Amino acid sequence: MKSVRYYKSPDDGRVVGIFIGNGFDEYARFPPFVDSEAEKRHIVNAYDVKDPLSERNSKAHITDDEWPLQVILLAREKGSITKPHYHRNERPPQVATRHEILLCQKGSATVGVYTCEGQHLGEAHLKEGDLVILAEGHSLEILEDGTKILEVKQGPFPKTDDADKVKLGIPV
Repeated sequence: MKSVRYYKSPDDGRVVGIFIGNGFDEYARFPPFVDSEAEKRHIVNAYDVKDPLSERNSKAHITDDEWPLQVILLAREKGSITKPHYHRNERPPQVATRHEILLCQKGSATVGVYTCEGQHLGEAHLKEGDLVILAEGHSLEILEDGTKILEVKQGPFPKTDDADKVKLGIPV
């Protein structure tokens, strides 16, 4: 894939980070695949669309359904409607780390992607509009003055920074 890169642990294949480039246009490679009548009925009931198959080229579920952060990319035309709804939380996610998203709004940065065990899996070079989804360890280096990064992670935040972060002990 040209604009999505998955960083996986070489030990067990778990996804540790996901980079999504600003030019993402690969919707058909991701769910929903709209390959059953039940999926088509769901789309007709949830959205005001003429052709349920249009979801194949306008919606992409990037993260696995079990992740505590669900990231979905949409490319909808003017007048597209998602019918009013909210999302139920049936159970709190049980994961070892709090997942995080970094979105570069301006400038550039490099994000190092690490496993919790300290294995360096690679780097995501962010420019304006790029984002990276992180499930385990990471570092951040700002490359330009005036760079702006939007950070989104699970809460609540612990009482102190020391209670929040586990340092990987990797020299910088």
